[in-house]
Order: sequence, then structure tokens, then C-alpha cells
Amino acid sequence: MGFNLALILTLLTAVSGVVLLINRLLWKEPVRAEGKGGGRRVLVDYSRSFFPVLLFVLVVRSFLFEPFRIPSGSMMPTLLKGDFIFVQKFAYGLRLPVTETKIVDTGEPERGDVIVFRLPSDPRINYIKRVVGLPGDTVVYDRHRLVINGELIALEDSGHAYEPRYTESLGEGGHEILITNPGAPGGSGTWVVPPGQYFVMGDNRDNSRDSRFIGAIPESHLVGEAVRIWMHFELGKWPRWERIGDRID
Repeated sequence: MGFNLALILTLLTAVSGVVLLINRLLWKEPVRAEGKGGGRRVLVDYSRSFFPVLLFVLVVRSFLFEPFRIPSGSMMPTLLKGDFIFVQKFAYGLRLPVTETKIVDTGEPERGDVIVFRLPSDPRINYIKRVVGLPGDTVVYDRHRLVINGELIALEDSGHAYEPRYTESLGEGGHEILITNPGAPGGSGTWVVPPGQYFVMGDNRDNSRDSRFIGAIPESHLVGEAVRIWMHFELGKWPRWERIGDRID
């Protein structure tokens, strides 16, 4: 059974809020008075202390920003294993915690956005990839080149001394991708993106489990847009301070 932090946080906030409401409407006694209240006094005191904090964290995490840790190298060189990032939750709509029901529409992903989404086959797991195809697009990936709706996406050698990096012109700006095995097929194929879904790929093109293998991502599974790195740390290594604050493009 997966660890559902959103559910636990929502339940704790609701329970502490209900305790304060009951105390205000029914108990109506000075719970802090000496010798009065007993266990009830302890319960109300704890609820009074924790409810504002829990409510604040719930609102920020559900509607504004949520931290994530990058667990693999599938988004190299843009994101490295050990990066801690902020995800803007309101980028593609405001959703209720736990149920993930959209209540306010605030926008849609654009080509080139780096997004976090819930894996369709197991919504308890979050993935991070780059949006390549929009609803209705025809995406062709052949010999490490992208063709979208018949247009070949520009790809230039970045001239990196130690890694086979290339600059791909996708969306409004370019971003670097990593091709570790230029001679391999690289998950080639042709896909038509269904309505209301998005085709995503990792920047580490030869080492990414993305829409080439898991299918397009439904809009209902979007979590938010990755916007900023706030820490980089791997066990047994010094933090990489130079990555702190970097914008994710």
C-alpha cells in the first residue's frame, strides 16, 4: 500500500478542525482552566496548536507549490538525480487534494514544458518528463530525431566535451538532451496523441521510460509544472550549491 501524504495531511487537518469546532459549539468550557477538561483539554490544545500549521501546509502543497526529489537520471542533463525541485501546482488548474478533481481551469501544458504527472498505470507514482506532443499531434521519433506534425525539430550538437549533448529547439526555446547511444534506434515509432492527453519524453532519450513505452498522459493525471531547483543532494556527496535556484527550462 502506497504512502499517501495528501490523504494523511487532509485527514489530520480535518480532525483538528472538527475538534476546535466542537469545542467552540458544544463543550464551551475554559479548557485551559486548572483541573478542568482532562483528556479533552489536551486534545483541544493540540488541535489549536497544529490546525493552523496543517491548514497552511495543505493549502500551499495542494494549490501553490509542492517539493519533489528527482530519483533517476531520465531527465539529464536538465535535471540530475538528487535534485530537489518545486512544482507549480496551479499551472494547469486547481485540484482538490486526494481526489485530484479540477475545480478551476488555469491553463494547459505547452510544448517544451517540464511536467510532473501521476503514472496512469499506478497513480501513486509521480513521473517527471518534458511535453513533446499536444492533443491531436502526430509524433514521429526516428534515429533520435523528432518530427511533429510533419515538421522536423531542429537538433544541434552542443559541443560538450564529456557528454553527447544536443540542443533541441522545441517550444519557445531550446533545451539540451542527452543521447548516450547515437547508433541505436532509440525507441523509434509513430504516435497520434489522443484528445485531452499529452506525449512526454525524458531529456535522457536513451534512458527514459516515457510515452514511447507508457503511452500518452491524460490531462487528469497532471500534477504541475516543474519550475525551480531548490537543492541538490545525494547521500555520501557534498551538496551542489551551484544548482540551487536554477530555473527549469
